[in-house]
Amino acid sequence: MNLYTDLFNIKTEKDFAQAALGAFKLQFARNKVYNQWCKLTGIKSENDVSLEDIYKNNVPFLPINFFKTHDIKSTDRPCEDYFLSSGTGNMSRSRHNVFDKNLYLKNAEHCFNHFFKNTEDYCYIFLLPNYMEQQHSSLICMADYFAKKSKYKSSSFFKNPDSDAVKLLESNERSGIPTVLFGVTYALLDMAEKQTFNLKHTIVFETGGMKGRRQEMPKTEVHNILKKRFGIENIASEYGMCELFSQAYSVKDGKFFCPPQMNVAVKEINDPKSKDITDKNGIINIIDLANIDTCCFIQTEDVGQKHSDGSFSITGRLDRSALRGCNLMYNQ
Repeated sequence: MNLYTDLFNIKTEKDFAQAALGAFKLQFARNKVYNQWCKLTGIKSENDVSLEDIYKNNVPFLPINFFKTHDIKSTDRPCEDYFLSSGTGNMSRSRHNVFDKNLYLKNAEHCFNHFFKNTEDYCYIFLLPNYMEQQHSSLICMADYFAKKSKYKSSSFFKNPDSDAVKLLESNERSGIPTVLFGVTYALLDMAEKQTFNLKHTIVFETGGMKGRRQEMPKTEVHNILKKRFGIENIASEYGMCELFSQAYSVKDGKFFCPPQMNVAVKEINDPKSKDITDKNGIINIIDLANIDTCCFIQTEDVGQKHSDGSFSITGRLDRSALRGCNLMYNQ
């Protein structure tokens, strides 16, 4: 399977495994950083990882922190653009090079359409102020593409949940227009505090956390507040980051499912070479085949659980001590 042409033709677990093995061999050969990391973890040759290893997620995952310190690439083609992770002040930010922006946008649309209606069938209300304030945001790039694809010209970005955003939401509800209200957590809470709603035609997406604007709260508490104030039964969520070109989605209950080109593994926090574990807290690892030009095998800094139905949930972030333990070989 050629991922440059067949990324959207992955249908089965076998399709994914064969494509992931091909991606591993390519990136072992072409990605200097990933190659060095593989060798540090005991993988000396591309033949040291088999198809069975891919099925078991027994493959080296590159710690995501490398995107802050190294140029991660598996191609010699010129870079078209780049995405930066969100950050404040002098915080070090990850950089993810984009070698084919059209592929990123098509893939983002493919991920969304796998779980919801086609992107063009919704009107979008984006409440992403902190992302709008920072350049090179992958989320803003995706959102702008969705808004332009929409058949509803009123799709808009709002820096604040002001009266214009409320008016558009209420107008769409009265007209029965399918709407996506996609907001960073604190902005949605700000809107919910202004008034109550009784939404019948709107999907509310929560993402991104408090960003230092509010005190952190458990997701279940946040979702309960939003469900009550917006008059809906479920809150949807998106799991994505600048270092991943694909997105996982939760339709309800905070359980994320991967699209066909993405897979999750959970490893013991202090043992990145451990077996994939289920229904137990560990570090989230992602295989994202859309990262074919950079690195498909990413060890995140999120802690969570993988469930028997294939979904996963996020329970927290690694603290500094856990992070040092997890990346011990990186410091050798």
